[in-house]
Amino acid sequence: MTASADRPLLEVSGLTKDYPAPRGPLSVLSGVDLSLSLGDAVSIMGPSGGGKSTLLYVLGALEPPTSGSVRLEGRSPFDLNERALAAFRNQEIGFVFQDHHLLPQCSVLENVLTPTLVAPVGDDYEARANRLLEQVGLTARVEHRPAELSGGEKQRVAVARALIRGPKLLLCDEPTGNLDPRSAESVASLLLELQAREKRILIVVTHSAELASRFPLRLRLVEGKLKPA
Repeated sequence: MTASADRPLLEVSGLTKDYPAPRGPLSVLSGVDLSLSLGDAVSIMGPSGGGKSTLLYVLGALEPPTSGSVRLEGRSPFDLNERALAAFRNQEIGFVFQDHHLLPQCSVLENVLTPTLVAPVGDDYEARANRLLEQVGLTARVEHRPAELSGGEKQRVAVARALIRGPKLLLCDEPTGNLDPRSAESVASLLLELQAREKRILIVVTHSAELASRFPLRLRLVEGKLKPA
């Protein structure tokens, strides 16, 4: 399944994922094919327990596939050793989860900077963090702790944190799932605005038909395979 005629940046072929079960392997992904280029924005829907999060974890190199291949800019992360794989995820992939996973003892700015703690010195990440916080509308909150923020504000911090290393692939797992309707609308608009401004591949899995409908490419994960929505 190809999103554009450009040379694909993300290439997924024949992807399967099985988990052991008492009665034999449980197949969650059963031959996923996907080809995306820089600037593509995709929403993926599907039934609960249908493998959407598992697909993101494999695309994000958090879990290995049972078979098939994932290549980002021609590189297979699963061919890397553990240290190189961790560096690959840190540099090339950004994650936004349903739960923001902010560090409660750290300020907003410090939370955004956490992925840079293992980055080479020299780049001015603090300046980039402040620019990102301005873009997500949190300039006045940089010294606040997560407990002082609303749910929508916490998720905006999580988005800024995911973008601090300038990843080519941004993966969002139910990014509006824990938010009230107004905050959900705000975070959805933010993701699409940032995508338009800073081209990358954006993949969002969601149960929200409203959120999914705002994406130019809409897919469904059905019986372990991706199909047009």
